Amino acid sequence: MDAPEQPPQRLRQLPSWLLNRAANAANGHVGAAFAQEGVRKHHFTVLLALTESGPASQADLGRRLGIDRSDMAAVVADLEGDGLIARERDPGDRRRNVVTATEAGAAALARLDERVSAAQEQLLAPLSAPERTELTRLLRRLLDPPPTP
Repeated sequence: MDAPEQPPQRLRQLPSWLLNRAANAANGHVGAAFAQEGVRKHHFTVLLALTESGPASQADLGRRLGIDRSDMAAVVADLEGDGLIARERDPGDRRRNVVTATEAGAAALARLDERVSAAQEQLLAPLSAPERTELTRLLRRLLDPPPTP
């Protein structure tokens, strides 16, 4: 059987192409880990944000996490249906929903954290501990906004 064809050498030299391929691999590992729990990335992201920062309006949470309004409504409905979050009208502004993680949500997040850690381990297995630290540092440097003078 023939070996799979490699992408063109010039492509394999482009950081943007390499980052995209690495992101696809990461999404595959993490997506498979979440599927074992019956959730998707947005479910994890919302639970993580709520447990880290506390209750938030549904709209603010969607903006902060970069989740489209309609997708956010579906994620909140899923999580609420599973008893992982509670959603109530904001007494100060009846147009807004305030979302809070429940105890069951915190427990689910702990399980998901274990699965995410295992997926990270799979993804980064070829790298040494110092290389992993350096990769994370460099990615943050690319993605974090530069300090203002």
